[in-house]
Amino acid sequence: MDVTSETFERDVIERSRELPVVVDFWAPWCAPCTMLGPLLEKEIGARSGAVELVKIDVDENQDVAAMYSIRGIPAVKAFRGGNVVAEFVGVQPATAIARFLDQLSGPSATEQVLAELKSSGEAPEVASALEAGDHKQALELLLEQVRGGDDPVRQRLGRYMIALFGDLGADNPLSLQYRRQLASTLF
Repeated sequence: MDVTSETFERDVIERSRELPVVVDFWAPWCAPCTMLGPLLEKEIGARSGAVELVKIDVDENQDVAAMYSIRGIPAVKAFRGGNVVAEFVGVQPATAIARFLDQLSGPSATEQVLAELKSSGEAPEVASALEAGDHKQALELLLEQVRGGDDPVRQRLGRYMIALFGDLGADNPLSLQYRRQLASTLF
C-alpha cells in the first residue's frame, strides 16, 4: 500500500498498534529501491499477514522523510506500537530481510519483560504498570530498584529498562529521560 503525508498517521502509526508495519522509503528513480521492493514484498508475503508493508515516495512526501531523518534510500523502518523499533538502509539480501522481519513478529520487548517478571515473581508492581500500559511508572519503579539493588539485580533490571526503551523508540521523551538516569546510576 502506498501512503502519503496525509495518511501516514493512520496507515503507519495507528496501524502499528495492531501489528508491525514496515515502511519502505523509496523513489521511482532509485534503482536500488526497485531491487529492494520485490524482496520486501516476497518476505512479508511469506509471513501471512503478520507484518504489513507500506511504501512512501520520499520525493512526494518530503515532510515525512525529514521527520524520520531519511538521508539515503532505500530506507526501511519498522513500526510497532507507534514507534520505530528497527531499521536498515540499502538493499539487503533476502536472508537479512527475513531476520529483520522475524524479529518483528515475535513478542515485543515489553511483552518479554512482562513475561519474565511474571515468571520470576520479581517486581510485581512493575508488571502491573506494564500490563496497564504505563511505561513511565514501570520505568520509574525499575530505576528505583536499580538504585537500591545489588550488582546482579542492577544489571538485570537495567536490561529490562533498555528493552523498554527499544519498544518506546530512541526519540521517545521517556526513553531519553530514563536512559540518562539509568546511565548515571549504573556508571
